[in-house]
Amino acid sequence: MTASEIRNSFIEFFKNKGHTFVPSESLLPSSPNLLFTNAGMNQFVPYFLGARTPAYSRAVNSQKCIRAGGKHNDLEDVGFDTYHHTFFEMLGNWSFGDYFKKEAIEWAWELLTKVWGFPKERLYVTVYKPSPGDPDKFDQEAYDIWKNILKKENVDPNVHIVNGNRKDNFWMMGDTGPCGPCTEIHIDLTEKGDTKGSLVNMSSPYCIEIWNLVFIQFNAETDGTFKPLTNKHVDTGMGFERVAGIIATTKNFTDFSGIPSNYNSDLFTDIFAKLEKLSGHMYRKTMPSSLDNMSKQERIDCSFRVLADHIRTLCFSIADGILPGNEGRNYVLRRILRRAILWGQHLELPEGFFAELIDCVINKMSGFFPELKTQRTLIHKVIESEEKSFERTLDRGLQLLDKIAAKNKTISGQDAFTLYDTYGFPIDLTQLIAKEKHLNLDIDGFNKAMEEQREKARSAQKKSVITVSEEKDQKPATQFVGFDAANLVDYETIITKIINTQGKTYLVFDKTPFYATMGGQIGDQGILYLDAETKLKIIDTIKDEFGHILHQLENTIDESLMGKKVKISVYENRRRQIQRNHTATHLLHWALREHLGTHVKQAGSLVDDKKLRFDFSHYQALTHKQLEDIEYDVNQAILKNSPVRWYEVPFKDKPENCIAFFGEKYGSIVRIVDIGGFSLELCGGTHVQATGEIGLLKIISETAIAAGTRRIEAVVGQEALNLLQSQSHSLYRISNALSCKPNEIETRIETLLEQKAEHEKELRKLQQKHLASLEEDILKLAQPYDNLQWLITETNIPNINDLRGLAVNLSNKLGPSVIIFISSIEDKILTLVLCSQEAIKKGYHAGNIVSDLSIQLGGKGGGKPDFAMGGAKNSGQVTEVLKGFKPYLQKV
Repeated sequence: MTASEIRNSFIEFFKNKGHTFVPSESLLPSSPNLLFTNAGMNQFVPYFLGARTPAYSRAVNSQKCIRAGGKHNDLEDVGFDTYHHTFFEMLGNWSFGDYFKKEAIEWAWELLTKVWGFPKERLYVTVYKPSPGDPDKFDQEAYDIWKNILKKENVDPNVHIVNGNRKDNFWMMGDTGPCGPCTEIHIDLTEKGDTKGSLVNMSSPYCIEIWNLVFIQFNAETDGTFKPLTNKHVDTGMGFERVAGIIATTKNFTDFSGIPSNYNSDLFTDIFAKLEKLSGHMYRKTMPSSLDNMSKQERIDCSFRVLADHIRTLCFSIADGILPGNEGRNYVLRRILRRAILWGQHLELPEGFFAELIDCVINKMSGFFPELKTQRTLIHKVIESEEKSFERTLDRGLQLLDKIAAKNKTISGQDAFTLYDTYGFPIDLTQLIAKEKHLNLDIDGFNKAMEEQREKARSAQKKSVITVSEEKDQKPATQFVGFDAANLVDYETIITKIINTQGKTYLVFDKTPFYATMGGQIGDQGILYLDAETKLKIIDTIKDEFGHILHQLENTIDESLMGKKVKISVYENRRRQIQRNHTATHLLHWALREHLGTHVKQAGSLVDDKKLRFDFSHYQALTHKQLEDIEYDVNQAILKNSPVRWYEVPFKDKPENCIAFFGEKYGSIVRIVDIGGFSLELCGGTHVQATGEIGLLKIISETAIAAGTRRIEAVVGQEALNLLQSQSHSLYRISNALSCKPNEIETRIETLLEQKAEHEKELRKLQQKHLASLEEDILKLAQPYDNLQWLITETNIPNINDLRGLAVNLSNKLGPSVIIFISSIEDKILTLVLCSQEAIKKGYHAGNIVSDLSIQLGGKGGGKPDFAMGGAKNSGQVTEVLKGFKPYLQKV
């Protein structure tokens, strides 16, 4: 069976058992606390927790998974064995309060032995038996079900049922929550198949777990007890690549002489064929006997497996909108891509090879995962861009490592940090190279250098951490009431804390309409009214780690005012302009995703009263047309004057199309900002009531701030109007200067540029004519010495190309010669020396002559034996230096 046939067979089998097919969830998980979707059960967690009621009681799926970071990380094992992957599919069938152990076990046996033909005498099953201190008791129910099945099949239960403790056969979602025993199915792939279960759970490639059936029947309580669940669930997971590899390796269970490998299936053969064609090397399926001393073929075969795995991971993640970048899951992908390129060195692959593998993945997998074909262009552009970016620095980094290896056998911490900071080598890649080159690595020194950099960054930020009290619960968090516009002016509140620190004074109130700096939005400013006669300026608002909102005063305040009832007012115009920028940022994010793709994710923002700044993930610069279209769509949304609504819901109930950001710490209740129904994001900031309040958005710049990260700056409202008026005035002045109407400026400039080009052509002709006549005059200055013609002179030729061309022409006419030019141009001096081959053979060296001249002129320079250049400031010494510089100088 092909891999595709295996997948379809699994799904159809369970559909015939009353299961609903549920498409794979995106690799970008719905939970912001996960790096990637890493298990088939991720999308069903709310059903297990009872937070949601499923529309079906039975489900079947094949879930895309990545395990390359966080708790589940298989990255370092990929390539060195036959069964680890960063990307894989998990086949699963699920019961939500419907069937339980009997059906799950019987159907698993039926599919494996009756439908797919797995040899029953080679299958072993594990059943939960607790060790001292493990939860619950022996899973007698699962044992009895297996015992009956095996007896009917004439398979000895005493041999083919293996007990496992909590480590292998008890599944828990976390320290608390749904959990339960599980039973696993393993296959003996030794040639004789007679190990009698001795290799089960022994990490042997010849005895592989293929299916795990989890029975969720308890809830782990905070007191350490396990309470039975009212509704019991089934959660199974089968490694798709493992099953496909087993069937391919054994040729449908007819030949057990080969080494078991997931990479033997047709999921990988097309990629291997492409690599063989690109590299000229053959994949021989060897496995390293020692990671520290691999043979050439073992290293080649490891490279094949690494590249095949990593290209699948990159293709699928990019198709789901996760791009290589500098942080979080994006950084994990960048590490994987760079790891692949480094491994490609072992195959002597040409630059750009990794992108050549993309279509192998898309053509093989897009039948079941159509997003690969839909995002083909994006996948190509991102990988090509990342590959070129890394290849530019890879050679220099490897050269540095070669120099280190030539001097000693240890890569210092500082050198490792330089590789990371300058050349983009993650430390794990440096460790990989160090192992290959048999070098030691000072990892402690690297960590020290990293911490020093972090400390410098922290110091550069110059942030003061202010807290109300070291006791977290001494004062409750400040209640923010600033979403209601009615509270912005003359709001009555009470001073609950006065903080004097670092020469600044902060006030805390029990309630406040002042928004504290957070989420990219700057804090409010305003006025504090102590009484009818006394008012103080509030110049900034921040929040401490315990949720207290701190209002920084322009002046100090008497601490006796603690507990006083006062009135505070936010500067409304400033707040409105901040809100315009903030809502416009959401609209910009929406428009970018509409035009560039859903891979666009916010990577940072700044919203103040003057402008907005929005950082986002994207692989290349935006064209002028794209920026125009994005700006147009945002302004169309503004003109519609769509309402802006916000409301709070439990995080688990947020709409599926609502954008949440990885790395953000969301509570159980979240605030959703809905702009006209097209932009939906989790956001705690303040916004306009309707998009029409924004007035107008004008993009002022779009730049790169890091590989894979772009930045747009824009202005809205009055600032946008000011910008347009300024540009209009500039156009008016230009049109007056050009004696044309504003709409004729473009044509007028094109005409002037054409005229300029013609004038430059004429000027160039005159310059060439002048150089030709100058050449004849200079030629007469040549003097013989040491059987060479020496030409030493001062010129005023401003163009370096003209000066070089003149020297070459003169050398051709003079024959064996040394030519020395010093060109004085305003306050600068340019030195040029050209030595013929005959002069070089006599010991003259252009680089050394330039170096000598440059030192005398107070500058520096050097170069090759035949040609060299130098420079200096013009201090009026040229004539004197030339007088003293005679052909009888000693040979260098």
